[in-house]
Amino acid sequence: MSIDAPARRRTRVRVNGTVQGVGFRPYVYRLAGELGLGGYVLNDSHGVLLEVEGSAHAIEEFLARLGPDAPPLAVLERVAAEELEPGGERSFTIRESPRGETPDAPITPDSATCEDCRRELFDPVDRRYRYPFINCTNCGPRFTIVLGVPYDRPLTTMAGFTMCPECRAEYEDPGDRRFHAQPNACPACGPSLSLLDADARPVTGDPLASAVNRLRAGAIVAIKGLGGYHLACLAGDERAVGTLRARKHREDKPFALMAQSLAAARTLVSLDAPAQELLSGPERPIVLAPRRRDAPVAESVAPGAPELGVMLPYSPLHHVLLADVGTTLVMTSANVSDEPIAYRDDDALARLHGIADLFLLHDRPIQTRTDDSVVRTVPRRGVLRRSRGYVPGALALPGGGTRRPLLACGAELKNTFCLVKGSRAWVSHHIGDLQNYETLRSFTEGIAHFQSLFAVEPEVVAHDLHPEYLSTKYALELDGAELVGVQHHHAHLAACLAEHGEAGPAIGAIFDGTGYGLDGSVWGGEFLFGDVSSFRRIGSLLPVRMPGGERAIKQPWRMACAWLDSSGIEPPAAWRPTAELARSGLASPWTSSMGRLFDAVAALAGIRDEVNYEGQAAIELEAACDFTEPGAYPIWVSGAPLVIDPRETIRAVAADVAAGVSPGAIARRFHRTIARATVDACTALASVHATDFVVLSGGVFQSRLLLATVSGALTEAGLRVLVPERLPVNDGGIAYGQAAVAAVSTA
Repeated sequence: MSIDAPARRRTRVRVNGTVQGVGFRPYVYRLAGELGLGGYVLNDSHGVLLEVEGSAHAIEEFLARLGPDAPPLAVLERVAAEELEPGGERSFTIRESPRGETPDAPITPDSATCEDCRRELFDPVDRRYRYPFINCTNCGPRFTIVLGVPYDRPLTTMAGFTMCPECRAEYEDPGDRRFHAQPNACPACGPSLSLLDADARPVTGDPLASAVNRLRAGAIVAIKGLGGYHLACLAGDERAVGTLRARKHREDKPFALMAQSLAAARTLVSLDAPAQELLSGPERPIVLAPRRRDAPVAESVAPGAPELGVMLPYSPLHHVLLADVGTTLVMTSANVSDEPIAYRDDDALARLHGIADLFLLHDRPIQTRTDDSVVRTVPRRGVLRRSRGYVPGALALPGGGTRRPLLACGAELKNTFCLVKGSRAWVSHHIGDLQNYETLRSFTEGIAHFQSLFAVEPEVVAHDLHPEYLSTKYALELDGAELVGVQHHHAHLAACLAEHGEAGPAIGAIFDGTGYGLDGSVWGGEFLFGDVSSFRRIGSLLPVRMPGGERAIKQPWRMACAWLDSSGIEPPAAWRPTAELARSGLASPWTSSMGRLFDAVAALAGIRDEVNYEGQAAIELEAACDFTEPGAYPIWVSGAPLVIDPRETIRAVAADVAAGVSPGAIARRFHRTIARATVDACTALASVHATDFVVLSGGVFQSRLLLATVSGALTEAGLRVLVPERLPVNDGGIAYGQAAVAAVSTA
């Protein structure tokens, strides 16, 4: 009696998602070998394509394990299998990537040094001991070195480094962790460090040791990282931090810190479990957390700020540097004032001359300038700046996306852009404020690079309605594309809905500093009712004049003057000419901005008359809050359209100031007042519009206290509350919202 041989099958599998540069092909190779399957796997412009041949049982097990057992950095979006005729193939190979196809494969973000590489880095017998560019398929540079798709070494900035025989053997060994690791290198064949003095002259000796010694002595060192340069100094050295502030022309804005370990980070800030997870994850963002009173850092690291921004080492260079220095470093973006981060060597040497005492650089080129990401976990987990570690991870657009490729140009401040093809939206890395030539060039170069990487030729271009935004002007100057103008606050609402895959409609409480309104005034304290496709303005903060226009953004006392005058209180003598300017309407547009109201109260309370960075007055107002204070101020919430009228609040604040009430008590009463008014407005509007769905967005909701109070009270009232989580609540999410609106309107 004979036993029939098991049925033989051959299956082709298309895998879409983040599957290039993460060790997915080596993983498939090993899995196929374990199961005795023949076939091949390759990278192409759409992701990974593979065929497996063998017994039906082995193929079923292969398909069942393909996703669950994938490498840690892989993200499988879609796995499609089709049956083919068996061809008798017994061996399994990794084939060369085909060329000349239209790219459509996601690119992996840069990933922090994995534990395996970190152990090798500090192992004295390992051949990569203390090598600042150690990496493997599970970690290292990706997006910042990619020139094109598919992700292979010739299409990265590692193309100029030829692997030595030992590295080549690892690269070609299916059992090795560096099998097909494109940035694979070692001291014999890979990038190397060099050290230059302030005048770009080489410094003799070991570059890293010399830099460490100078840091310990109080020097400021420009350090080339993954996505650009940082400026570093001892975080506990008041003189060094003060010198850095003076040279960088950054008067008060907090500096980011890099701690050697999680234990070191805990001496700086209070960390909950989600924050610790974020700090230690592969993205390695800057995590904003409440500062400890006894944090061992100079006062000028973050003057007046209630939080510190802390990150852990994410590159092997950082690991070795922090281990050698032995203490926390300031690690702030290397730029001057509001310029973008320096990332080209010649540009860094030119722009940072006069700021850095030394330059610690390396010879691996950076393709894409990418700032550190910034996140927080309290009261909700959210991204405040989405960049290194997250970009260029794609987000889905709900409703099937768009048939026509599109570009969304974003806002003026905290700019990002967004490219869309089908249902996949690529939101760019943080570009910055489009207020100088360098940042505008970074914006235009970034768009060109993304268009090339993802083969997107936009047929539709979305933009903000503000005619003077440089992002708007860029859109209007493009030829051949259909233009879609999107109102600023509708973009905030649409971004949050689309991110969460919600259709709406919802009530949107959108609070920020500036947004061009449909009536030509400056909106910023808005209540909207709508969905991705359309909206209605159903309420707002009471409008007042904004004396001096944009000058009032830098000088909160001007808004204090306007609110006093609007509330029937004679401003101080020195402010009266400004009050007269507001009454005349000359250079004084109407504004309903909630951000400017916070500015006004900060000025009235004596906390901040003028600001040196965006949001400073509101940040310091929140930091000043006396949490023993139980009171609140009167405020009116009424009408249809609904109006929040804080004139009674302003009169009460002015009375408290005259009576000598502490700024901390005033700040706490004001926050409680605005939170209660927002909750009352949202619950009333939700009832009128028969919905239980509320979106909170806009830069004002970066306030930890305001967001926690409002979202908590709305939830207790039985309403569903959505807040941006994977995209910034501030203008960094605007481009994605514009894209969502344009996709619907041009479908």
